[in-house]
Amino acid sequence: MNLIVVGASHRNAPVTLLEKLSLLAGPQPLTGVHVAEAVLLKTCNRVEIYAAVPAFHAGLSHLGEVLAQVTGVPAEELAKSLYVHHGIDAVRHVFRVAAGLESMVAGEAQILGQLRDAYQQASEVDTVGKTLHELMQQALRVGKRAHAETGIDKAPRSLVSAALDQATLALTPASPAPSASRSASAEASVRPAVASPVGAGGGRSVRWVIVGAGAMGALARVELTRRGVTEIIQVNRSEREGTRPLEDLPALMDEADVVISATASISPVITKAMVTKPITIIDLAMPRDVEVGVGDLAGVRLIDIEHLAAVLPDHSNELEEVERIVASEVDAFETWLRGGEVAPTVAALRSRADDVVGNELKRLAQRLPELSAQQRDEVAHALHRVVQRLLHQPTVRVRQLAAGPGGETYTQLVRDLFDLHPHAATVADIPEVAE
Repeated sequence: MNLIVVGASHRNAPVTLLEKLSLLAGPQPLTGVHVAEAVLLKTCNRVEIYAAVPAFHAGLSHLGEVLAQVTGVPAEELAKSLYVHHGIDAVRHVFRVAAGLESMVAGEAQILGQLRDAYQQASEVDTVGKTLHELMQQALRVGKRAHAETGIDKAPRSLVSAALDQATLALTPASPAPSASRSASAEASVRPAVASPVGAGGGRSVRWVIVGAGAMGALARVELTRRGVTEIIQVNRSEREGTRPLEDLPALMDEADVVISATASISPVITKAMVTKPITIIDLAMPRDVEVGVGDLAGVRLIDIEHLAAVLPDHSNELEEVERIVASEVDAFETWLRGGEVAPTVAALRSRADDVVGNELKRLAQRLPELSAQQRDEVAHALHRVVQRLLHQPTVRVRQLAAGPGGETYTQLVRDLFDLHPHAATVADIPEVAE
């Protein structure tokens, strides 16, 4: 089974394409004859598919066709903005994602919860088998290990906290407001604020409105509370305790200083007609919650994914220890994969031995029909024991060798020596490999 990662992120694709890719409802449409397992990860700045496929090219082609249908972008054009990782490179990428090394805010821990949710959703619709189950379990462990053993948490806590830092800068009179063009060169020099947003804005408390009560909205509320904000109004499309209906949003925006929007809507929830005064808007949704052109209105400070990508600092120098953890974990997973690859060959060898024993027992029954049933059973038992003892050490040894450098050579050697043709194993065919 081949591992593939197909995806797009803030680093290689425009937000407009990420919005289209985010319309993919779940992992089920991805699976089929050419894709045995699939996990779909969607965040505000990336959409990725983790897949186990019998054949690389057929699996990749199938995924490309599904994405082209969802986005309405021709496959050839879509391919220019997608990245593909295969085999051990796919494992390395997934572990880096889990550790926060691929995040817009390097080292942020929120990605772990998003990865766990994606894994759970795929499990619920039965698109996870042995291969992706192991990959997801190990990726989540790698992410936890990265945060527990390193200083990675010195980076901003999440994309939400980084956005609030930028909002604080926009609200503080002594700080220069972002330019209308939001050029990367001008804003890259702005350092994230650490002061509480409470009190910014001329000595009075800042009025905050959160649109959306999902994971991102809940995180925004927790982060604001942690910073000392007590007056928070939360708006949600469906009725929930402690929230206001979405119909109240236009009136609330007339009173708010900052609006944080993070809904799952496929169309804008904040339009130009709703903006009647100077205001700071944080758009953390994918697709975007804010109508195109709102950021160009007079007095509007728009902090969105593109804005954050331009101003967030690079923490790569602080994350070398995490890189070392990821590298060691990738090596360990590669050992597990190689063990799984040799399993069909070992199974084929044992099956061949069983066939030989079975044929010899039939010949014996024809040549010595006078043997009793008990005698035949004793002979059969003895033959099976001899064969199992002869095969035990070689099969144990080939598993060990297959797990090391150049392991695929030993697997192929066994196939050639015994003229074995193991079938393309499914997840259920591959037994657990002892650690």
